[in-house]
Amino acid sequence: MSSTSAGEPVELNVGERTIRLSSPDRVYFPARGETKLDLAQYYLSVGEGIVRSLRDRPCMLHRYPKGVAGAKVHQKRIPAGAPQWLQTVSIYFPRFGRTADELCVTELASVIWGVQMSTVEFHPWNSRRLDTERPDEWRIDLDPMPDCSFDRVRRTAAIAHEVLDELGIRGFPKTSGGAGLHIYVRIRPDWGFGEVRRAALAFAREVERRNPSEVTTTWWRKDRDPGAVFVDYNQNTRDHTIAAAYSVRGNPEATVSTPVSWAEIDAVHPRDLTIATVPARFAALGDLHAEIDDVAHDLSPLLEWAERDGIATDDPDE
Repeated sequence: MSSTSAGEPVELNVGERTIRLSSPDRVYFPARGETKLDLAQYYLSVGEGIVRSLRDRPCMLHRYPKGVAGAKVHQKRIPAGAPQWLQTVSIYFPRFGRTADELCVTELASVIWGVQMSTVEFHPWNSRRLDTERPDEWRIDLDPMPDCSFDRVRRTAAIAHEVLDELGIRGFPKTSGGAGLHIYVRIRPDWGFGEVRRAALAFAREVERRNPSEVTTTWWRKDRDPGAVFVDYNQNTRDHTIAAAYSVRGNPEATVSTPVSWAEIDAVHPRDLTIATVPARFAALGDLHAEIDDVAHDLSPLLEWAERDGIATDDPDE
């Protein structure tokens, strides 16, 4: 869909809310022709999934007011004039010595309001507003270096799956929407960010031990093998965020960070999962992360590994 004008505003009925979408015909993905309205309709089509992934989490908005070919705006603070029904949480940022009221999605209308604000990507915290300092989600980020093939990412995911199974932990994989894979695990909110990160590093080092020729936990990018998969444990640090499940990515291909089953990782490729293809997939399969909140796992075994490996809460390599 494309248009030479931005078009007249349209009203979208989203649950009990009506969202006025301005400039619906503005092209957000020039290489493909999809518009702001297409983006909104995509999020409506995966509503249950995107709300589950964002629910009650502080959320940074990656906004593209002129589409993905234009400048990106990282927005933490909800602007003045936001609707009164929009839910937020106040977050303190020690580095800046100030607070910000961040969006907390509680219903699909919050997401579509974000689209009205030119949001393409939704980046939630791994904690919820009830206690923002106690994460309930552990994130395993398999981040390929520039010369790394996706086959290596697949093999690393298989090792991560093997280690999780040995721990009796259920992980929920998804594509990153880029070149990598993410695996999410629900955990009991019994630990702060430092301990969750420490457990994540212990896990990452175990994955590395099982395939050191292809996997690295080396923190400094300049010191990594350019063909390796970096298991990015630092994604569990306070206020680090990555794209949510079902979030569109701000790239020309309009890829989506998409939940996948373990069985299909060997066949799936991130570039094939876009705002054009994921709606039909969601309609056919439902949300593959639908059971993610059913069990909250104990990190104690991983913290024992961290103790064994001499991993401090604040790693000196950071």
